[in-house]
Amino acid sequence: MIGTRAVRGVTGVCAVVALAEAAARLEVVDPELVPPVSAVLVRSVTLAGDPVFLAGMADTVLAWLVGLALALVAAVAAGVVLGSVPWLSVPSRIVVEFLRPIPSVALIPLAILLFGSETEMKVSLIFYAATWPILLNTLYALRDVDPLAKETLRSFGFGPLAVLWRVSLPSAAPFVATGVRVAAGIALVVVVGAELLSGGTSGLGVFLIEAGSAGGNTDVTLAGAVWAGTLGLLVNALLVKVEQGAFRWHFARTGRAAA
Repeated sequence: MIGTRAVRGVTGVCAVVALAEAAARLEVVDPELVPPVSAVLVRSVTLAGDPVFLAGMADTVLAWLVGLALALVAAVAAGVVLGSVPWLSVPSRIVVEFLRPIPSVALIPLAILLFGSETEMKVSLIFYAATWPILLNTLYALRDVDPLAKETLRSFGFGPLAVLWRVSLPSAAPFVATGVRVAAGIALVVVVGAELLSGGTSGLGVFLIEAGSAGGNTDVTLAGAVWAGTLGLLVNALLVKVEQGAFRWHFARTGRAAA
């Protein structure tokens, strides 16, 4: 089933690439604006040896990793507290539902004012955007823990912390991992968007905006976008593998694979 799905996905991608290449070669679209896919892919390969591009990519990945790690720690800790204390449930839900819809890009001017460092600005935006998927998954997972399992442990004399450590957290962990995977994709979009809009000095987004403003470098801009998409694809694939290895028991029980 997974093999068939992968073949269909690859076939679909190849078909889209072939159509885009044909459209540029036959000048259905202006090749100056939309260069052939083959030219973009060749430029993507050359970017792999460009020290300026690699330095920008490294800055982006570093900010992404730090922001995501901070969001993971803070969101899981907050989720455990809010999910374990009943009287905090309603007020916390109001606060979460109020803050969650605010787009991170709308906070870029505020982040620039609050943080003098460009890296701190990006990390703060990533932290804000990545917190919500992890926090919500943690809250919902803790609320859905089998009450019978918790009561069984309590009947044997285990206290609240032991129940949390032995039952609640292991049951919630696969859902938290899914939240991390969703947050990782969101964080990557946010960091590149922040670099594009904030007028910074380094990062993948800065490289893209400078290539686009130079004029006649559409292939460079698209090649940078290809690397951004490749990075997101690799991160998602890695996290899926981690989920499948760490929570094999969960997928065996539910009868599904990590998407």
